[in-house]
Amino acid sequence: MTDSEARRPLVLVVDDTPDNLMLMAGLLKESYRVKVASGGEKALRIAQTAPAPDLILLDIMMPDMDGYAVCRRLKADAATRDIPVVFLTALSEQEDEQAGLELGAVDYITKPISAPILLARVRNHIRLKEAADYIRDKNLFLEAEVERRTAHMRAIQDVTIMALASLAETRDNETGSHILRTQHYVRALAEELRHHPRFAPFLTDAVIDLLYKSAPLHDIGKVGIPDAILLKPGKLTVEEWEIMKTHATLGSDSLARAEDRLEGDSPSFLRFAREIAEAHHEKWDGSGYPRGLKGEDIPVSARLMALADVYDALISRRVYKEPMSHEQAAAIILDGRGRHFDPDVTDAFLRLADRFQEIAERYADQPIP
Repeated sequence: MTDSEARRPLVLVVDDTPDNLMLMAGLLKESYRVKVASGGEKALRIAQTAPAPDLILLDIMMPDMDGYAVCRRLKADAATRDIPVVFLTALSEQEDEQAGLELGAVDYITKPISAPILLARVRNHIRLKEAADYIRDKNLFLEAEVERRTAHMRAIQDVTIMALASLAETRDNETGSHILRTQHYVRALAEELRHHPRFAPFLTDAVIDLLYKSAPLHDIGKVGIPDAILLKPGKLTVEEWEIMKTHATLGSDSLARAEDRLEGDSPSFLRFAREIAEAHHEKWDGSGYPRGLKGEDIPVSARLMALADVYDALISRRVYKEPMSHEQAAAIILDGRGRHFDPDVTDAFLRLADRFQEIAERYADQPIP
């Protein structure tokens, strides 16, 4: 078969009468590749075999499986449902034509066949099929391209978040592993609480993903704190502590300005990053900072980060302290239930205590040589 012949549309003719098959093949062979089937089962096998037909000319009155049954099977199969079917039949009643079209056939030609009419209709339906295939392929390409570019933008977003978070961490006594641990703690808490009546309306799959991605920016405001305070190895004075506490507002304000530049009403990672940056030092009883928010007034995102951040601070080594054991940290978290932390978030932590310990070990700080 030459390349030009291989590019010609393929027509499948289905008829239980050999003479009809020969007649149809003879009419079509000059312009199309032709396959024939003398029964429904064979027709279905051919239709499901690559290359698939571009058009099926299907007799209705056949033994064992009539054309209506064949058409139903074709339209029920995702691999063949888009192949146009034209019924060829001696049945000429309006009800017969309606029945065929309702099954998904694109046309209905009565016998005896008029060669010019048959060829004209086959040509028209082949052209329609080619146009439909082009549009479908174009749409699939565009969908794939949109998904590719969206994935690329997500990757850029994720890398940018981590770069900004790492920048903040390099100016602090903490390490990059703190970023990884806290974002995994936050996701674990969110997934544990997603079916809780108080949290279920908020903690959707999309929101949990955004919380995970935005969590690393919780201390981004520390880039605005002077080194003499941020890197001080000893205890801060009252005045220094007041300056240190401004990192929550500095981070929130910078993220808010960035968020204002985004268009659209859907929640962005910057919204949650802003909430977390500002409110993760708030306490359930209202004694936290910077605004002294209390209870439900503290965003859920910040309540999750509050516990995650405190737990990680407790188990981590700093220049001014030794790390606590997991058990000691868990006891302090429990003691803060209803005072520092949302009681339900605390209970979720207690159920996830082993998971927190596993995360801490997996992303443990590497010893400094």
